[in-house]
Amino acid sequence: MIVDLRQVVAGVLTVTMFVMLGNMIKREHFDSVHEKLPGMAEEIRYADNPSEQGITSSPKSGDPWNQNSGELKPCWEKPELEALGDSKGSITFSLINGPEYHVSQISAAVVVAKYLGATLVIPDIRGSNPGDERRFGDIYDVDKFIQNLDGVVNVVREQPSDISAEDVAVVRVPSKVTEDYISEHVEPVFRTKSNIRLATYFPSVNMRKKKTQKSELDAVTCLAMFGTLELQPDVREVVDSMIERLKTLSRKSNGHFVAIDLRLDMLEKRNCQGSKKCFSIQEIKEFLQKIGFNKDSTIYLTQSRWDSSLDTLKDFFPKTYTKESIMPIDKKAKFLTSEDSEFEKVIDFYICSESHVFVPAISGLFYTNVVGKRIISGRNQILVPAIIEGTSAPAADYLSSYVVKKNHFAHSCFC
Repeated sequence: MIVDLRQVVAGVLTVTMFVMLGNMIKREHFDSVHEKLPGMAEEIRYADNPSEQGITSSPKSGDPWNQNSGELKPCWEKPELEALGDSKGSITFSLINGPEYHVSQISAAVVVAKYLGATLVIPDIRGSNPGDERRFGDIYDVDKFIQNLDGVVNVVREQPSDISAEDVAVVRVPSKVTEDYISEHVEPVFRTKSNIRLATYFPSVNMRKKKTQKSELDAVTCLAMFGTLELQPDVREVVDSMIERLKTLSRKSNGHFVAIDLRLDMLEKRNCQGSKKCFSIQEIKEFLQKIGFNKDSTIYLTQSRWDSSLDTLKDFFPKTYTKESIMPIDKKAKFLTSEDSEFEKVIDFYICSESHVFVPAISGLFYTNVVGKRIISGRNQILVPAIIEGTSAPAADYLSSYVVKKNHFAHSCFC
C-alpha cells in the first residue's frame, strides 16, 4: 500500500491540535481574565496567566484535601519603633466596597502617612448604598490597629475638630502607591494644605510578587497590608462560631470543609458564558466531582440566602450551606438581617480565608486578597476551577499559580 506523506503529516498535525486543545480546556482558569473594577475605566489584567501555570503534581495529588502547610514567617523586618515627631498634618480616608478592598486602602493610607510624616485618622466604613456608613470599630479592632502601627505612624481616632472640610484637599492615589507617586502627586498638595483626604483607586487587581528592588517603605507596606486589621471581638466571635459549626458538620472529612465564593448576583452580572470570568453552579458542581470531592464533603457558599438554583449543587453535595443556615440564631438580627451587607461581606472574606479548601467561582479582588491571607497562614489549598474533559483529574493540577509559582505579593512579605 502506498502511503501519501501529506496525509501522514496532516494526521499528526490533527492529533497534535486535539492534544493542545485538550490542555487548553483543562487549564481554562480564570486567572488571566480581564475585567473592570467599579468606577474604573482602565482594563485589569489578572496576575495568574494560564500559559505560565507550570502546575506541579503532589505525591498525593488524588487527595483534594491535600497541600496545606505551616504558617509562614515575615521575611521583612518590622520598622524600628521610633519617637515620632510632631505631625505635619493629617490623612483621612474611608474604607469602601468590602474587606477585599480594605486591605489595599489601609496599606496605601499608611504608606502615604509614613512618607509624609502625617497623622493617620481612623477611617469610617461606607457601604455600596448611599447612607450606608459604619464606624471602623463596628468591624475592626481599633485598639489593635493603633497598637500594630505604634512607632510607625501617629494614629488618632478622630479628625481634630478645628479642621473644617474646606481645609482638606482630596487626592487620588493608586492602591499600590509608590514613593515616586507620593513625591510627585501627593506631597506638593500636602505641603500646601497640610490636611488631605485620600481617594484610593484600583488600576489593577494584580497582586504579583514584587520584582523590583526593595524600597524603604516595603516593610511598612507589608505591615499595613498583613499586620494591622483584626476583627473586633463580636465579629470575630460570629466568624469563629460559624467555622466551628462547619467543622462539626464535616466529621466524615476530619473537620475539613470547602468555602466557595459563589454569589448569584455576581454570576448574573458577569455572564459566565464565553471568557471565563466566573463559573456557573453546574460547572462548579462538575469540577468538584471530577477532582475528587464526594457526597460527604461539607461546602460553604458566600451566597447569603438559599436559592432554588443552588439545588443542583445540593443534590450531589447535601452538606451545602449558606450563612443563614449555620449562623447562630442570636446573631442573625445583627449580622444577617441588617440593612447593609457589610457584615456579610466580612464574614465571607474571613471564612474563605480560613477554610481548609477555597474555590473561587468568581474572579476578582476578593479572590486575590483571600489568597494573600491564606498564603501567609499556610492554607495553600486554593483550587481554581476549570472545565475538565473526561471523568476525573488530580486536584493538584488546579492549584492557584499564586501558590504553585509563589508569585503572589504575599510572598514578598512572608517566606
